[in-house]
Formats: sequence, C-alpha cells, structure tokens
Amino acid sequence: MKQLLLCFVFIIPAMVALSQKETYDLVSYTPPAKWKKEAKENIISYTNTNKKNSTWCRIGIVKSTASKGSIEADFESEWQELVAKPYGTTDAPQANEVLDTAGWKIKAGVGKFSFNNRDAMALLTTMSGYNRCVSVVSLTNSQDYIKDIQSLLTSIDLKKMNVADQSPILNTGDNSTGIGTQNQTVPATTSNDLGPDNTQRKDGFAFSSTNFDDGWTSIVQEDWVQVSKRSIKVLLHYPKEGTIFPADPDVLTTAAWNILVAPRYSNLKNYKTAYIATYNRPYLGMGYATENKTGKEVFVVLFRQGEGWIEFIAPDKNTFIQEYKFDPETIKWDSNSDLMNPLANMAAHNKFAVAASDFKGKWTSDFTGIQQLYNVYTGNYAGMHMNQSNEEFVFGNGGNYSWKLLVVNGMAGNAKFTEVKSSGKLTVTNNWQVHFTKIETGPKNYNAFWSCIKGARILNLLDAQYPGSGIYTKYGLAK
Repeated sequence: MKQLLLCFVFIIPAMVALSQKETYDLVSYTPPAKWKKEAKENIISYTNTNKKNSTWCRIGIVKSTASKGSIEADFESEWQELVAKPYGTTDAPQANEVLDTAGWKIKAGVGKFSFNNRDAMALLTTMSGYNRCVSVVSLTNSQDYIKDIQSLLTSIDLKKMNVADQSPILNTGDNSTGIGTQNQTVPATTSNDLGPDNTQRKDGFAFSSTNFDDGWTSIVQEDWVQVSKRSIKVLLHYPKEGTIFPADPDVLTTAAWNILVAPRYSNLKNYKTAYIATYNRPYLGMGYATENKTGKEVFVVLFRQGEGWIEFIAPDKNTFIQEYKFDPETIKWDSNSDLMNPLANMAAHNKFAVAASDFKGKWTSDFTGIQQLYNVYTGNYAGMHMNQSNEEFVFGNGGNYSWKLLVVNGMAGNAKFTEVKSSGKLTVTNNWQVHFTKIETGPKNYNAFWSCIKGARILNLLDAQYPGSGIYTKYGLAK
C-alpha cells in the first residue's frame, strides 16, 4: 500500500503532458489503449480485465461539480461519495500533501476495500479550483495496472479558466492579479452581467411584490427575492448547491461568496470574513466591488445566521451603518450577537400576499419527531417513541378543497395510527388570511402568505385563533 501511495503521489506534479487527447468536461487526457470505454451521464470510465489471473482495473473521470470551498472539503466529500459509500471502506485514506499548479489545488489518496473476497485498492485524485471540483477515481485489485493509471494521470491537462469561466482571479485595484498564497482563501470576482434589477418574475401567482410598512419593497426574482429601500438593496438568496456545508467560517463564507456574489461584480477590494461565537453562529463576508451592471462601486455584505444567505448592497459603508447601526468590518468572534438581529430580520421580507386564484393542486406538510429513551437508573435502552404526521390540502375549482391529516404516535412496534378528513370551500378573506368552512369539526381561519424558493413557492399557514408561538406551518406543492 505504501509503495502504491508513493507512486501515486509522484505522478501528480506531471499533470501537463501533451499528446493526442480526448476531452471530457474540464479534463483533457490520453485514454489507455484498447480498454473498454463506458460513458454515463456524470462519468467516463475505462475498464481492463485479465481473466487468466483474475485481475482488473477501472479508471473513471468524474464530471465536475461545485466546489465545497477548499481542497480538503472537496477531497473528503469525493472520497465519501466515490469510494467510502459505494465500496464500504471505513479506514481513512492515506493522502499526500496538497499540491498547487496553475490555480488548481490537487490532493490524492489511497485506501483498501474488498471485492469478490479479494483485496482491492481505490485511488482518488481530486482537483479543486475556480469554484469547481474534478476527480479521477481508479479501482484495481493488482499493482500490475499502476503504470496504466500513472499514464492517464500524467496526461491530464485541466482547462485553463478565465474570467468568462468564473475564474477566481482577484483584481486588487493595483494592477496585480492572483489567487493568493496556498494558505489564503481568496474570493472570486467575475464579469458576468447578472446584476439585480426591479423586474418582477411572473410565476403564475397573483402577487409578486410586497410593500411593507417599514418602507421596504420585496420583488420576486429568478434566484432571490430583492428587497429595496432608498439606496440599499437586499437579496434574499434561494438555497443553492455548494453554499452550505460543514466548514470553518472563513471557508464556508468564501465558498458562498464565490457562488452567490462574485459573478455580478469585479474589482473586489478589502474582502474579509467574520463570525460571532454564539449558539446560532452568524457568518459575515464583506468587501468593496464594482457592479458589472451599473459600473458603480458599492459596499457588499454577505450574511447568514440559521436561514439562507442574505446579500446587502449599499452605495458605501456609511449608508450600511446608518441603516443597520453597526460597522461590519469591526465584528469579531466575541462581538454582541444582538447586532445581527436587524440583518436576520430581513429574512421576514420573503413574504407575498395570497389570492383565491393561487390555490390549486395538492399541498402537503410532513413532520417527524423521534425520542430515544433510556432508563435513568440503569442506563439501559428503553425503546423509541415517535411522532409523525402528514397533512394534505387538495384545492379544486371554485374554492372547493379536501383536507386530510394522518398521525402516527407511540412507541416503536406499538404505535397508533389516526386519520381525520374533511372537505369544504375556501375563501380568501383578505390578502393575508383565508377561511376554510370545515377543518376537522368546524370552520377555521388561517393567517396565510407565500414565500419563495427557486422555481417554486411555499404556502405558510398559522391558525388565526390559536397562533401559539407564531411559527407558520409550511406546505409544498406535491408533484
């Protein structure tokens, strides 16, 4: 195993060889001669078997995905998805030190697994850069194929990324460019013209904008809800792959910045991240940049605390301070977390009125709660108690609806099932409230509004008579 790892590490720096090549996604390479090629949606693989001595090898080039924000996070994720889970490896891989070439960071590792009662080896090479992650996974039960694996890996030529490809080249304002040293995390800036505007996104619902009493106006857009007041814009970003994952605050915030913010700006200066050490840790990223759409320099803050990422765009830092009453560039790990409340409260502006024409189709809400019980005196396991529910509204023509609630409650193996149904007519009493003629035993009023995610809406309902904690139940449209 150690000999194999040394060989594997040795070949990594040579990944710029030139020869007759094929190209898949971001990778150009020379395939092994006379190996069986198989192309699937997300991987190109090459296989060779020797029936005489029962040896085999498969090399797969995996289609690139969004980076998790660092080579360490990318390698760990790729190892789990491409090796550990499908082949049942439990030991940590032996890995080489991270290498850096042409803006790509490269990490390789090797581990053992069992196939058909024989030892086999998995070799993973992960390349991370320019907001993308590319991997090559090689599986074999014999070191006879090491030269073939080496030959393919040394032939790899990674695509030379540029600004149009969302390159992470940083314009520092002093005519220098770069992606930082190996120990730095540098946010990307690109020049794609994807700037926010005031165009409403029509999605078949009656209301796509809201004027709030606090002076803010919300507008539904393709990738966010835009909230505006005077010279400040706030983007409530919809969930997006690669922007939320377990990581240090700097790594996570910078990854989210590169995906959500960077494509709409250039000339980023004085970028920094910050966080506050509290139970519901807030993350902050900030910097001065030029809007590609307007050519104006703005002050941008990216924020997350529990909910999704929120982007604040102000003409300068003083305007931000006047609105939110603190200087984000002074935030440290021990700052007062109450300073973040005005930022977190902006999430409540993802809220749009309801109309009778909006209610159509099946809308469902699911809940699951499980308690593992142990004897307080002996410590012995005492069983599992579970609570599960599924609530369903089906809206038809003319305001007609049917409603159903299924509840499962009790100890595992002895749970009780309860189902209640009713039907009636829905009326919208005002833009923020609806009336059902019968839910269970009688009529009921709900406070109601729509919130948005990418390509869809969420129905939010709260019993108007018994609002309790004020937490709305959320319903999604069933397919």
